[in-house]
Amino acid sequence: MKIIRNIFLAGLVVVLYSSSLMAQSNIISAADYMKLYKADKSLITIDASKAGDYKKSHIKNAVNIPNGDLNTNKDDGFLKSNEELATIFGAKGVSADKAIVVYDGGTQKSASRVYWVLKYLGATNVKILHKNMATFKKSRVPLTPMAPKAKKATFTVNIDNAVAADIAEIKSGKYKIIDARDANEFAGTTEKSKGHISGSINIGYKDVVDAKTHAFKTKTELESLLSKDGLNSGDAIIVSCQSGARAAVLYVIFTDILGYKNVKMYDGSYNDWVAKGNTVEK
Repeated sequence: MKIIRNIFLAGLVVVLYSSSLMAQSNIISAADYMKLYKADKSLITIDASKAGDYKKSHIKNAVNIPNGDLNTNKDDGFLKSNEELATIFGAKGVSADKAIVVYDGGTQKSASRVYWVLKYLGATNVKILHKNMATFKKSRVPLTPMAPKAKKATFTVNIDNAVAADIAEIKSGKYKIIDARDANEFAGTTEKSKGHISGSINIGYKDVVDAKTHAFKTKTELESLLSKDGLNSGDAIIVSCQSGARAAVLYVIFTDILGYKNVKMYDGSYNDWVAKGNTVEK
């Protein structure tokens, strides 16, 4: 009986420890989300999908803030001013000091970008939920086509420059630059791309998510993927893409799965680099 009891206690410790790790992660499961949903009445849920998709079905009480609405226009991907962003979030009842969960239609792109923008603006408790209908159903995540009546809030901006890179840092040579675009864009053989920032490494954002489920790959899978480029957790990293959305996916995997401590995103990325007169290489 003593042996059985000790085995039980050891197993309990493992379970509690695993739960603790899960609770500390910024990437949460549907089951974790439902615990938050039931326990925290002030929880803010953001659906970052396009308005048309949101109208079809979304998590009950979730507000719709499409990633594209944060940009000056749909082509360049440049973010609106900090004041405009604060107004957008505040109008939907989002406050920087509340618990926030962001999700999208399942691709990870829009949710990751909105997640990064919130962190950049100073939100202190932001998590990402991957939309997977099988796990949503299993955990009884409530869905509805009805939009909630959002109570306006004041979103106080407190910029966190630790997550954002500028051109001077790109040029400093202190960072490894990771380009999240596809191989053709990186090579400069598409209409919108003439090449890439000199010295950058190409890791397409689709390579870090599961091809079938679109969930983020595991830490082991990601470490194997990155090993070919000699990357490790001690590296200082700047992620980029064409404008920012795909780079945000890499930002999430580096910071929230792999545990890299010095990671920034170059928002505006290739478009900003070229617009400011910098050269690219093929």
